[in-house]
Amino acid sequence: MKKLVKILLWIAGVIGVLLLLFNFILWPILQQQTKKSSPEKNITYSKGELRLNLFYCSPSKKDREIFGNLVPYDEVWRTGANEASTFTTNKDIMIAGKPLPAGKYTLWTIPTETSWKVIFNDKMYGWGVKLTNQKASRDPDHDILVVDGKVSKSLNTVEKFSITLRVSSPDTSILMFAWDNVVVPLEIRHQ
Repeated sequence: MKKLVKILLWIAGVIGVLLLLFNFILWPILQQQTKKSSPEKNITYSKGELRLNLFYCSPSKKDREIFGNLVPYDEVWRTGANEASTFTTNKDIMIAGKPLPAGKYTLWTIPTETSWKVIFNDKMYGWGVKLTNQKASRDPDHDILVVDGKVSKSLNTVEKFSITLRVSSPDTSILMFAWDNVVVPLEIRHQ
């Protein structure tokens, strides 16, 4: 019996050491390596008292078929690579005609050939996908806003995934998603 207990304690110790190695050595190295292929982007927009911030990681096309293949249709996408993308606003705004309260949100999309559902979720996630099945980490119970964006075809191929904010008038901006030959604009109204 004592021998069995010693073996079980030894196995538990080895598993504990392996978990520590993974969490503190291997996981940071893996994250650093993925950032080389999909670098972080941090976009800030300011107008008067309004502050918007976008954080995402930008993967490259690399001659791959993106939508419908690498990014499947009708499935939740983390909208970039690596960590879940985030969108922060310090003021209440309107996106595609619907209200979004001030706050920090993770940003998720469900692409189809003709439109994207763009989802603002108030839960923060450590990584954009679950390591066990590579499916999006999003919990729909935390969705605050879901809007539809119409897909447009880009005249040029966009090599690196991008999310941009562009001013279109004094109280309106455009939140734009672009990658490969797809562009999805959403109107943001602010004061």
